[in-house]
Amino acid sequence: MITGLLGTKSKMSQTFTRSGQRVAVSVVKVEPNMVTFIKTQDRDGYRAVQLGIGSKKIKNTKKPVLGHLKKAAKDLKKASKYLREIKIKDTDTEMKIGELIKASDVVRPGDLVKVTGVSKGKGFAGGVKRWGFAGGPKTHGQSDRLRAPGSIGQGTTPGRVYKGKKMAGRMGGEQVSVKNLTVLKVEENGDIWLSGPVPGFQSGLLQITKIGEDKKFVELYEKDTETEIKEG
Repeated sequence: MITGLLGTKSKMSQTFTRSGQRVAVSVVKVEPNMVTFIKTQDRDGYRAVQLGIGSKKIKNTKKPVLGHLKKAAKDLKKASKYLREIKIKDTDTEMKIGELIKASDVVRPGDLVKVTGVSKGKGFAGGVKRWGFAGGPKTHGQSDRLRAPGSIGQGTTPGRVYKGKKMAGRMGGEQVSVKNLTVLKVEENGDIWLSGPVPGFQSGLLQITKIGEDKKFVELYEKDTETEIKEG
C-alpha cells in the first residue's frame, strides 16, 4: 500500500499518555482518498498515484479535469476539490482507479510521519520577526534603530549584496514540511491525532507521509467511561 495520503487540518488540542506526560495534539481530518489516476514506469517513467479529496460543484470544475475524474467515478455528482500525486515503490501492491484509501490503511498509532502543507502567510515582515535578528543596541544614545537589520554587505568590493541575504520581505505562505511527528491515534471516522503542530491554517490541505516508527511510543491514556457509568 502507498505510504502517503491527503487530509485537512482540523484543530489543535492536548492529551495525556499512559506515563502521565501531556502532549500537544494536532487533529487532521482524513476522509477516504480516491485514486483518480495511476502512473506507471513504462508509460510515465515513474510509478505514482493521484489522490483526490474534498468536493466542489461540477459547474465550477474545468472540463479537462472533469473528464479526468469521470474515469475514476462513473456516477460523478461532485468533483474532487484537491488533487495531489504521491510516488509509490515498485514493491507496493497494485491499485485500481476509483479505489478508496482510508487513514487506517496507511498509518497506525506509533508511526512517524512527515506532514507537508502551506504555512500561514504573515505578510511583509522585518528581520527581527522573519529571521529572529536581535536588533540594535538599546543604549548609548541610539534611538529609532532597535529593529534595524544592520549592515547588509561590505564596501566597494564586492559592491553588491550577496544573493540569499537575510533581509526584510514577505513571510510565510510557502510549502513547508514538519518531520518526525508521532501518530497518537487513528479514529474510526478517519481523524488522525499527531503529536505537535502542523503547518497551515484550519481546513488547509495537508499531505501525510509515513517515514518510520517511533520506538519509544507510549499509548494515550483513555478513561473507561462505561465502567464509570456502571459504578455510579
